Amino acid sequence: MIRVGILGNIGSGKSYVANQFGYPVFNADHEVSKLYKKNKKIFFKLKKKLPKYINTYPINKKQITEAILSNKTNLKKIVNIVHKEVRKKMELFIKKNKNKKIVILDIPLLLENKINRKGDILIFVDSKKKEIEKRLVRREDFNRKLFYKFKKIQYNSNYKKRKSHFIIKNNFIKKNVNRDIRKILKEIL
Repeated sequence: MIRVGILGNIGSGKSYVANQFGYPVFNADHEVSKLYKKNKKIFFKLKKKLPKYINTYPINKKQITEAILSNKTNLKKIVNIVHKEVRKKMELFIKKNKNKKIVILDIPLLLENKINRKGDILIFVDSKKKEIEKRLVRREDFNRKLFYKFKKIQYNSNYKKRKSHFIIKNNFIKKNVNRDIRKILKEIL
């Protein structure tokens, strides 16, 4: 099985690109959302660490945002609790798809959290800053302060590009993205 990790900046279209490959995708953001909505254990752990912010189940994203923005250490507390569970979900996903040729890992902090393995194929999704900005502002739950908090904990684009085997220029035109994906698949299969 070939593991493909998708890298890129927030709003660069990583999830869109991941889904265009036509292979099973592990989307960490979706898993985190599910944990907040359906995992009482996570709720109780977060409530214990952040009782001032986390107090209703299912966990509301606004509570998480408030906790992160109010104190530097809160993001670390949240990541420490949620990250372990997301890793378990990823391992289950990989086990479940062990007979597939390729699995796609759409995990925002793949490199930062050292989730990638030596043999993984890394693809950087490169988008213009202006395009990213336009897309992010349109998001219903976009919070500029939160965006900059997450940006601070990410490796910079140049580092991610150097670590990547391939770069997909995402100009948000499906035809172009799919052409790049076909070239990559031809090379790695």
